[in-house]
Amino acid sequence: MKLKLDIDPDIVAMMSAEIAAGERAVTAAMREAGTGLKSSWRMQITGAGLGRRLANSIRNQTFPRAGESLEAAALVWSKAPVIVGAHDTGPLIRSKDGFYLAIPTEAAGRGLRGRRITPGEWERRRGLRLRFVYRRRGPSLLVADRARINNRGQAVASRSKTDRNQVTAPIFLLVPQVKLPKQLDLARDAARVHEVVPGLIVANWLETKI
Repeated sequence: MKLKLDIDPDIVAMMSAEIAAGERAVTAAMREAGTGLKSSWRMQITGAGLGRRLANSIRNQTFPRAGESLEAAALVWSKAPVIVGAHDTGPLIRSKDGFYLAIPTEAAGRGLRGRRITPGEWERRRGLRLRFVYRRRGPSLLVADRARINNRGQAVASRSKTDRNQVTAPIFLLVPQVKLPKQLDLARDAARVHEVVPGLIVANWLETKI
């Protein structure tokens, strides 16, 4: 006796199609999750008033870079991790040398490319020496003598040969440490995205089958 068994439909073909559908679903879900988390973090940063430039430092990438996989993953990161991390954790910042942190006042202006200016850079650019003023209460100061305040509210060297319009301007506040306020909660958004990933996978799996 000879028996012949035919299975219709082809189970192997069905399983292969199901695996392919799963690969597409997981990859699509991770792509959506990564893009969504990137958008959420960028909105947090701009909402905290930290600027569009820092928000644009948030990037994402789905792996594998090409093709689809049941083990697809999404990576979301910042190209300015130190700055973003500081606003996310609110650390206590101390001087590396064990002295003071110099915090520029409005009269100090900005450094090159809009960066925060340092006392040394300020002296080189303005051609004025800074004088240390110790205060028992409140932060000590670095001040510029015989300066004038220009139309932008910044202290510059006075060209007057008299004392007219000359001021002693506080340029830097000196503090031993500063507590940076926590302005971001990146883990909160990451947890929310993590929770919706299974639903995204199911939704994309059903869509590929339909």
